[in-house]
Amino acid sequence: MGLLQLLKSQFLFQLLICYVFLASGLIINLLQICTLPLWLGNKQLARRINVRLGYCVSSQLVAILEWWSGTECTLYTDPKTHHLYGKENAIVVMNHSFEIDFLCGWAFCDKFGVLGSSKVLAKKELSYIPIIGWMWYFLEIVFCKRKWEEDRRTVAQSLQNLRDYPENYWFLLYCEGTRMTPKKHQISMQVAESKGLPKLKYHLLPRTKGFWVTVQNLRGVVAAIYDSTLNFRDNETPSLLGVLNGKKYQADLYVRRIPLELVPEDEAECGAWLHKLYQEKDSFQEHYVKTGRFPGPTVTPPCPPWALVNWLFWICLLVYPLGLFCYKLASSGSVLTIVASLALCSAADLTNRNFGWSSLDDWPD
Repeated sequence: MGLLQLLKSQFLFQLLICYVFLASGLIINLLQICTLPLWLGNKQLARRINVRLGYCVSSQLVAILEWWSGTECTLYTDPKTHHLYGKENAIVVMNHSFEIDFLCGWAFCDKFGVLGSSKVLAKKELSYIPIIGWMWYFLEIVFCKRKWEEDRRTVAQSLQNLRDYPENYWFLLYCEGTRMTPKKHQISMQVAESKGLPKLKYHLLPRTKGFWVTVQNLRGVVAAIYDSTLNFRDNETPSLLGVLNGKKYQADLYVRRIPLELVPEDEAECGAWLHKLYQEKDSFQEHYVKTGRFPGPTVTPPCPPWALVNWLFWICLLVYPLGLFCYKLASSGSVLTIVASLALCSAADLTNRNFGWSSLDDWPD
């Protein structure tokens, strides 16, 4: 292990990263709250400002993935269509197999300039959580309660609100509804068998109702579906803790552009179309397992520096007052205060090493 990698794995540096993210996130949330009066007078300007503020939060996580851990992602896509990426609204249909697939999705957005304006379908409870949840609220993220009768109306209304959005955006959609695990896959395939649907080897059965509602409410605004399939080399299972420890992963992302007019408007036909799409996604994953690559050529989009620049800005802004606080704490001469602070850090370190992010798979989806 090199010196730099050793430093990245130290708890003190990880604590600093978390501190910068949390402190900057709360500052940005406060700035977003200050834009509330502007929504009444100039809604589109308020939206543009919140896109930039949201980028200041989400791009920090992209910077940690790409610049701190050094994770690289090879993009497999058609060179004839990839020039449209970032220049049109799109629905990105992603597989949900890894702990960090949302980070790779954000990195994909960042490469084409739509990270700040990107949208997702998220659980309503997340909107009450500071930093990410509040940021999403001001970015008009679509929240749902996972109760179809209620969601059908509220989700449709939220999607309709995006029809006049002033900037290009991508709507990231996990049609499987939850991250794949062996147990969930077994249950999902039992459902597929009971419904007479073809079984999938590498995906869960997609949930068609949410996809159909999204497509129907964004027709005429969204130009295409970006079918996106992610995998990692050497059969690795990446984790958030690994990224935070500075571990480098090699990702491969296969993206194909499908014009939205090819998706049927009828709900049943749209559902059948989505099931067929996931059968094709399964074949792409099978190809990857056998050959170590996705079909088609690779494209290397430029890696914009703005995520790193933003991260370094917040580090420079926030680490100095923290250092000043620690200096005053050490020079105060209060043994009890110093011992209590060290005990708190030691307890946090012990918790991080013993539990960390490893139990995320056990959280309810």
